Amino acid sequence: MALHGIVLFGHGARDPRWGEPFERLAAKLSALHGDAGPVALAFLELMSPDLPSAVAAQVAAGCEVITVVPVFFGQGGHVRRDLPSIVDRCRGEFPSVVIRCSAAVGEDDAVLDAVAGFCLRQVF
Repeated sequence: MALHGIVLFGHGARDPRWGEPFERLAAKLSALHGDAGPVALAFLELMSPDLPSAVAAQVAAGCEVITVVPVFFGQGGHVRRDLPSIVDRCRGEFPSVVIRCSAAVGEDDAVLDAVAGFCLRQVF
């Protein structure tokens, strides 16, 4: 069976602590995804690895399909302009690998429901 990798794509920040929730998310997702394929983080800027490096590592691990999940709250300029360009470069570098890209996580109603639930739990 073909390995299906997942790359969580975030913006990146100068403060390494910014990445801690993304690392926890990747660990949770990896446990759920199991042997179906690796889960990795990638960043647009200021942190590593970048998306091409993360995709290359997943291809080297044997992934035939990779889904890039933008861990952004909305579809701003980075998701609408920068990400498609980077994904297209990765597709050109690895033409035999299917590289998919989802919508930003914040565009999903279930994510918004979870955030709304969090907000309500903050009311004392």
